[in-house]
Amino acid sequence: MTLSLASVAVLGSRNLKIPAYDRKAVSIGVVHFGPGAFHRVHQACYLDDVLHTDPRWGICEVSLHSTGVRDALVPQDGLYTIAILDAESSFRVIGSVKEVLVAPESPSAVLDRMVAPTTYIVSATITEKGYCLNKEGGLDFSHPDIAYDLKHPETPKTFVGFLARALRLRHDKGHEPFNVISCDNLADNGHRLRRAVLEFVRSSDPTLAAWIEKEVTFPCTMVDSITPATDDALRARVKDALGVEDLWPVQREFFCQWVIENKLRGPQPDWASVGVTVTDDVAGFERAKLRLLNGAHSTLAYTGSLAGYETVSAAMGDTALATFVRRMMLENIRSGLAAPQGLDLDQYIEAVLRRFRNPTIRHLLAQIAWDGSQKLPFRILPTITENLAAGRSIARLCVPLAAWFHFIRRMTRDERQIMDPLAAQLSELAKRCTGDAAADVSVFLSLEKVFNSDLARNGTFRAALENAYARLAAVESPAQLGEALSGIDA
Repeated sequence: MTLSLASVAVLGSRNLKIPAYDRKAVSIGVVHFGPGAFHRVHQACYLDDVLHTDPRWGICEVSLHSTGVRDALVPQDGLYTIAILDAESSFRVIGSVKEVLVAPESPSAVLDRMVAPTTYIVSATITEKGYCLNKEGGLDFSHPDIAYDLKHPETPKTFVGFLARALRLRHDKGHEPFNVISCDNLADNGHRLRRAVLEFVRSSDPTLAAWIEKEVTFPCTMVDSITPATDDALRARVKDALGVEDLWPVQREFFCQWVIENKLRGPQPDWASVGVTVTDDVAGFERAKLRLLNGAHSTLAYTGSLAGYETVSAAMGDTALATFVRRMMLENIRSGLAAPQGLDLDQYIEAVLRRFRNPTIRHLLAQIAWDGSQKLPFRILPTITENLAAGRSIARLCVPLAAWFHFIRRMTRDERQIMDPLAAQLSELAKRCTGDAAADVSVFLSLEKVFNSDLARNGTFRAALENAYARLAAVESPAQLGEALSGIDA
C-alpha cells in the first residue's frame, strides 16, 4: 500500500500527525516554483498548519525542469511524509500540495493557475542559479533561457519569464497582482528578484514595468532548516513508521525558521499563528544566517571533504575542524554583523553548532558542496570584503575558498561530476592548475562570475588565499587537516 487519501485513515491509528482538515475544501492560493525537498519541509509545512484554520492556502507546485516530484506525488494525492529528526524523531503527513505541474509540459496551465484571481502568492525555491543573474546582480540577458523568454513570452522557460507573462495577463484582466515571495538563500532575495523582473519587462514593455514597480510586492525573506537529501534509508524508515510506502518522503531537523519582510498586500495567511516572523528587518536575520550558518556549512563541506568526511556531524566530530569553524564564526564573521532585534548572535552561533552536531541528521557534505560558484559569493565573499575594508584578518575566511579550489581540482582529476552551473568552466580551470599556489590561485581568481576584479587584484586577499591554498594542498586525512588549520590559526 502506498501513501494516499485512502490510506490516511490507517495512519491515524499509529499516532502520526496527519492532516486534520477537510482536504476537499482546500483551494489553491499559492503557486510555488521549485517543489524540492527544502520547500516541502519548510513552506509547505507552514501552509499545512495554516490549512487547519483557513482553507484558501493550498499549493500548486510547479517544476521548471524535472518530472520527478510530479510522478511521485500525484499517485499519492499530493501527500508526503516529513521525518523530523532530533533527539526524539517524529513523522507527519503533509496535505498542502493540491496540484503538481511540470512547466515545459504545460506552460499554459501554469500561467492559468498564476492568473487565477484566487492566487495571492507566487513563491519560489529554485536555488541561486534559477534567477539567471549576472555578477552585478542584474538579469543576465545572455542566458539562453532568458533570451528565449524574451522572444517567446507566451511559453516561458524561466521563473522570471513566467512572472512577467502572468503579471501581464493579470494586468490586462484587471486582477490585483499577487505577492512574489522568494524563499532562496540569496542575499536580498526579494530585491534581486524584483530587479530581474523589472529589467526583463522594461526591455519590451515599459508601461507594464511601471505598473509592476508600483503595485507588485517582492518581500525579502530568510528561511532556515537543515534538510538532507532523501535516500533509500529514509524511505525505509518512513515505510516502517507509517506501514505504507511513500515514494518521496523528506527529512529535516526539528528547528525551522521563516522570516518575511512586512510588505505583503491583500489576503495572506495568519503567519504569526504558525510561527512565521514578519518584520521590517529581514536583512539582519538574513545576513546572520547566510554568513554564520551557510558560511560555516560551506567551510565544513569543502574542508571536511578534503579530509575524507562524508557528513556534517562527522566533520563536527573532528575537534580541530569544529574549533576552527567556531573561531571563524565568533572572531571573523560575527564582528561585521549587527544583530536584528530579538537575535543574540553569540547564542545563535552556539545553537548553529549544536544543530551541526545532530547525529540523527545525515547531511552529506557533497550535497552542501554543490553549486559553490553560486553560493560562495553570498556566503563568504561579502565578509572578506568587509574585513579587508576594516583592516581585520581574513586568514580563516580564505580557507573555504582555498578548499573549494582543491575540491574542484580533485573532482576534475578523478573525473567525477561537478554539480555546478559553471561545471565546464571550473573543470577547464582545474586542468590548468599545476600545484603552485600563486599560479593556481590566479587561475581560479580569473573566474569573473565569482570574483570581481577589485577583490581579485587585492594583494592582501591574494596572499591570504595563497597561504590557505598551500597549507591545504596535501590534506587527505583528519590529521593532515588539523595540522593545516593549526598553521592558519597560528
